[in-house]
Amino acid sequence: MSHFFTSESVSEGHPDKIADAISDALIDHFLAFDSNSKVACETLVTSGQVILAGEVNSNAYIDVQKIARDTIRKIGYTKSEYKFDAESCGVLSAIHEQSADINQGVVRENPEDQGAGDQGMMFGYACRETDNYMPLPLDLAHRFLYELAQIRKSGEVMTYLRPDSKSQVTIQYSDDGTPERIEAIVISTQHDDGFESTDDLILQKIKKDVSEILIPRVKAQMSQRVQDLFQDDYKLHVNPTGKFVIGGPHGDSGLTGRKIIVDTYGGKGAHGGGAFSGKDPSKVDRSAAYATRHIAKNLVAAGVCDEVLVQVAYAIGVAEPVGLNVDTYGTSKVQFTDGEIASKIVDVFPMKPYQIEQRFNLRTPIYSETSSYGHMGRTPKVVTKSFEAFKGGDRVELEVELFPWEKLDRVNEVKKEFGL
Repeated sequence: MSHFFTSESVSEGHPDKIADAISDALIDHFLAFDSNSKVACETLVTSGQVILAGEVNSNAYIDVQKIARDTIRKIGYTKSEYKFDAESCGVLSAIHEQSADINQGVVRENPEDQGAGDQGMMFGYACRETDNYMPLPLDLAHRFLYELAQIRKSGEVMTYLRPDSKSQVTIQYSDDGTPERIEAIVISTQHDDGFESTDDLILQKIKKDVSEILIPRVKAQMSQRVQDLFQDDYKLHVNPTGKFVIGGPHGDSGLTGRKIIVDTYGGKGAHGGGAFSGKDPSKVDRSAAYATRHIAKNLVAAGVCDEVLVQVAYAIGVAEPVGLNVDTYGTSKVQFTDGEIASKIVDVFPMKPYQIEQRFNLRTPIYSETSSYGHMGRTPKVVTKSFEAFKGGDRVELEVELFPWEKLDRVNEVKKEFGL
C-alpha cells in the first residue's frame, strides 16, 4: 500500500536561520584570517536584539558586531517596520576563550593525531530519488524557498515578500519506496501589510502567485521524472493562518542549531543530534557529518546500493573512530554484507578528523553558504570570497571550494573496491 513522507524547510529569513547565518559568518571570518582558529559560537536573535556567545581560540581579531549586521543586511532585514533590522538592532557579544581542557584533546604535536573535538555519532545518507541523491521531499522544500528568496531579492514580481518563510512537501511513495506523486505542498511566506484592500484579497494574491510563479519555476528546474510527479490533484496550502505579516525575530526568537533536520535529510535516515553552524571543522559534529554524506553519495553513485545510511562515532580527544556502520536497507547490489561494506570503505575514506579536514579543505571560509537551504545536496563550486576583519582593517581575498563533500570524486575507487 502507498505511504506518505513529509519534509520541511525554512528560509534564510527564518529566525533560527538568521542565527545560523551569523554564527557561520563568524566562523568564516576567523578562518579567513587564521585557518587554525578553534570556534564554537552560538547566536540568539529576538526583537531588536542579537546576542553572541561561545568559545574561540584564534590569532584573528574581527569585528563581530559588524559581521552580524552585514549578515542581517544581506538576508534582507533592512526596514524598521520589520521590528528587526541590520542598522538598529543591538548586538551583544559574550564570546570568550575556548576551554584549555578541550583544546589539549584536539591539538597534537603530529597533526595527523588530532583528536575529535567531541564525542558523538554522525550520520550520512543518500538515495536515488533525485539527481543529487537527496530525499525528494526535502529537495523540493529547499528549492521552493531558495527560489522564493531569489524572487524577493530581484524585486520584479511578488514585491510584497518579506524575508521569513517556511515550506513543506509531502510525497506519496509506492510499496518499494519509489515516489509516485506529490500529495501536498505548504508555503508560508511573510508579506507586507495592507498591499491589497483586505486580508482575503491579499491571501488570494499570494496563493495565485505561488501557484503561477513560484511552483512553475521550481518544477522547471527538476528532472522529467520529478516533473511528472506534479499532477493536477496535489493539495496546495499557502499561508494557512490567512496572514503572515509579523515574522522574523520579532515574531519568534531564533537560535543557532535549532534546524538540524532541515540542515540534513528532512527526517530520512538518521541524525546524531549535533548541530553544524558555528562550529569549526575540529568539531566532528560538523566535519564527520560531511564525510559520511560523501561516503553515502559515492556508494550510491557507484552502484553499490540504491539507498544507504552511514554512521561514524568518536570519543573526544581520540583520532580513530570508535565505530563505523553501514545500512543499505536491503538495496545492496554487491555480494557483501553491510558489515563487510563498512570494513572495506575505510581504505577509500579514511576518517580521522585531520584526514577529513584535509580531504575537503575544511579550514577555509566555506561555511556561510551552508547556513540556509541545506548542508547536503548542494552543488560544489569554486568561488572567490573577500573578508574584512573590521572597518578599515585587514582585508583578504581567497579562492575556496564550496560543498566539496558533495563531489562524486571517489566513484571509480569504490567501484574498484567492490568489483563493479
